[in-house]
Amino acid sequence: MTTLILNRRKLLVAGGSVLAMSASGLLLPATAQGLAPTESMPGGANNYRAHKGAPIVERIGKGGFVMSGTVRRAGDGMPLPKQRIQIWAHTVEGQEHEPQSHGATLTDKNGAFRLEIPQIIPIFGQPHGHLAYDSGEFKTVFLRPFMRSAKDTSLEAHFVLQPA
Repeated sequence: MTTLILNRRKLLVAGGSVLAMSASGLLLPATAQGLAPTESMPGGANNYRAHKGAPIVERIGKGGFVMSGTVRRAGDGMPLPKQRIQIWAHTVEGQEHEPQSHGATLTDKNGAFRLEIPQIIPIFGQPHGHLAYDSGEFKTVFLRPFMRSAKDTSLEAHFVLQPA
């Protein structure tokens, strides 16, 4: 017969392991959960050029700062190619509301996008960019991601879209 000796240390270690596994989801049965759609951010539409008003461009201004991200479909997370992303910001070359501060790009076959813009600078506090999905096949989403520092040279934003 095997004798099990429990002391306080063994009990705490065993309890902590069970707690950690349950918090990580390892004790739950596997389920197919859909990828939730991205919600528009309040104020993200500030200075948006409606009706696809920003042209598709290779670069905004002289570039130097990289805006990038991905576009995926809600539910299954499939990458969405050829989706139009409009980008605008307050930069060293112009303010958010000025036409030269706006441009758009299309996602590649993997749902990724990348557009160089001039260096973003702070306006009304923290430096930030504006991005919008506005192709029409899916619900429009506006994002306004903030930079950690005005010295950052890139910013990412990721879209998960639901059908319109």
